[in-house]
Amino acid sequence: MRKPASTVAAPVPRKRASVPRAKAAKGVAGPIASSAATGPVVPRLFVSSSHLVSPRSQELSEFEFGLILVSNAFMRWVVRCMAAAGLKDLTPLDVLLLHHVNHRAREKKLADICFMINIEDTHVVAYSLKKLVALGLLKSEKRGKEVLFSTTQTGQDFIVRYREVREACLVAAMSKDGSENQRLGEMAGFLRFLSGMYDQAARAATSL
Repeated sequence: MRKPASTVAAPVPRKRASVPRAKAAKGVAGPIASSAATGPVVPRLFVSSSHLVSPRSQELSEFEFGLILVSNAFMRWVVRCMAAAGLKDLTPLDVLLLHHVNHRAREKKLADICFMINIEDTHVVAYSLKKLVALGLLKSEKRGKEVLFSTTQTGQDFIVRYREVREACLVAAMSKDGSENQRLGEMAGFLRFLSGMYDQAARAATSL
């Protein structure tokens, strides 16, 4: 009796493993393809110095790049705002010092001004203050060994116009319901915290 021919099951075609498409994370420029076809996809970071990115905190490099952008944008803004108010050819430091000396209508000495705005180079601040005095925006008065600075009426007039331009061009661009205010307050506190962190790191670096 003949044995029935053995049947060989037809090979079942394997389904091709689908590789999920990487979605660009919010706030990043999109994915970077890895060397392996099926390897993980690493999001591209918004950084200006990729060689400094640390595996412990990639976000720190993204923050620093954002800090560079916003710092330069802010400095450009204060100069142009003051120019629109009628005072041209001032540096960002000149503008910031004029506002700070006027702060709370109190006379201020050089050391306190430098401490408040966190600048170590007193010579740079002293030069800017001397320039503002020469322009008639500030006045100085020597008391003992200290020189105290305050704003003149001319300086205060320009500050008032600066405020008007700021309200019209910057504040008016914010939401009418003030929805950004809480986040701005939280960010301001966090930036002050980071200022201390960077200051501590700078002190540590001097001891190396």
